Amino acid sequence: METPSRRRDGPVRTTLVAIGLAAFGILASQFTVLPAFVLDPALVTAPAETSLVSRTVLLILNFLGFVLAGAVYLAATGRGWSYVDLRLPTKRGWLYVLAGILGSFAFYVFVSLVVQALALPSAENQVSMYIGNDQTMVLIMIGIVFFFNAPAEEFLFRNIVQKRLYAAFGRLTAVVVASAIFALIHILSYAFFSDSLLATLVPVMVVFGGSIIFGLLYAKTDNLVVPIAAHAAFNAVQFGLLYLALEYDLEAADPSTSLLVDLAATVPL
Repeated sequence: METPSRRRDGPVRTTLVAIGLAAFGILASQFTVLPAFVLDPALVTAPAETSLVSRTVLLILNFLGFVLAGAVYLAATGRGWSYVDLRLPTKRGWLYVLAGILGSFAFYVFVSLVVQALALPSAENQVSMYIGNDQTMVLIMIGIVFFFNAPAEEFLFRNIVQKRLYAAFGRLTAVVVASAIFALIHILSYAFFSDSLLATLVPVMVVFGGSIIFGLLYAKTDNLVVPIAAHAAFNAVQFGLLYLALEYDLEAADPSTSLLVDLAATVPL
């Protein structure tokens, strides 16, 4: 855990370093996925039609790019793996995990209601093109979320980016800045399926809100396992709901199920 005595950087430089770390994570993920595209070039032209193995490998390698970026930063700065706040949560820590999961659902239900009430457009995440309507892939995504997605994103954006921001900001401000950076890197992911700026910004703001929740969990506990567990559990339930929506064709069923479908479809990867 970094202490106030280490706060030597100004806010501008610290923010630029944090943005650079996020950009490095995105760049690293572009390199780590190359083996998947080499092994199955169809992932570029018709991703939903490729094998489950190809899609699974691609998504795993994508998230490993974030881990690679964080590892390079730790090595380059001499911080080492002791810098990583990874330990079994206390009883209080698990209560924070539960609060994070419940808070995330409350936030997403609220957002879904607002989006429905105002009839706002909302683009899908680029990851959806690798899932399509494949129920088996939806179930595989639950495993990917637990073992790769949540650990990789929380490691880079909480333990590296947010913690780096502590060098110049108070914790609450660091959470907001880190969440803004996390949301901004999702713009291209949503813009790929968007037909308007508003349709892109709606899910990006949802990602920002969710990131605030996970960032607060880390700021309160200084334990990376807490936001990882909350993030993974929340996304896993979303994919579980998506599986049910596909299995029982809920989108075409009773209109009262539309909130569940909207909640399932808004997966902030």
